[in-house]
Amino acid sequence: MSTLTHAAQDSVSMVGRNLRHTLRSPDTMIMTFVIPVSILLMFVYVFGGAMNVGGSYINYVVPGIILLCAGFGSGGTAVVVATDLQNGIVDRFRAMAVSRTAVLTGHVLENLLRNLVTTGLVIAVAVAIGFRPTADPLRWLGVLGMVAFFILALSWLAAAAGVLVANPEAANGFMFFFMFLPYVSSAFVPVHTLPSWLRGFAEHQPVTSIAETVRGLLMDTPVGDSAPTALAWCAGIALAGYLAAGLLFRRRANA
Repeated sequence: MSTLTHAAQDSVSMVGRNLRHTLRSPDTMIMTFVIPVSILLMFVYVFGGAMNVGGSYINYVVPGIILLCAGFGSGGTAVVVATDLQNGIVDRFRAMAVSRTAVLTGHVLENLLRNLVTTGLVIAVAVAIGFRPTADPLRWLGVLGMVAFFILALSWLAAAAGVLVANPEAANGFMFFFMFLPYVSSAFVPVHTLPSWLRGFAEHQPVTSIAETVRGLLMDTPVGDSAPTALAWCAGIALAGYLAAGLLFRRRANA
């Protein structure tokens, strides 16, 4: 059996292990499904009446909610990676000749699957309360690809953070960063409404281009330069996270 095939099989096993852990954890299930829907309802019904975005606020905000929930869920990867490293399970995997890359890959892929389910749930609830996307099947496929790429990029970055920090408690701080970034973007309000000193950062950070791309695809409006910018951001974040996670994991495993 080739090394690549062995690593792929181990990664599938790790995905299954992590999915079982998720299904058996009430806290994780609440974080995965209840909180994203609660955030959606809060923005639509609590803040929506005060927002003027030149149209229906729910149509504007749903792409931002999707990205906020994806970032929040991806940040949890740091916690579970740090937990595995702290409780010694990684050492047991090494004794069983489990591929080292499979441990991190399993967490990242499980997070991707879980957050795509969450995305579907958020969209379904949004449609039930008034969200009216006009995308055709091809654009829906583009939304799926963009959101999946975003989740994958953040998950690898979170995995690197999980290896870097000393314990799961420290990894929790990384989730705050992921949740904060969408608020300083066009995810919830148009960038031009922000103070001038904040507008430059909001215009040139990754969430803005990704939110504009997802919004344009869902509402069948021009995407413009947002799509290539969003793809470049996701590719850069994913590559940096993957390389950093692999390097840090090898160093920590050999320590």
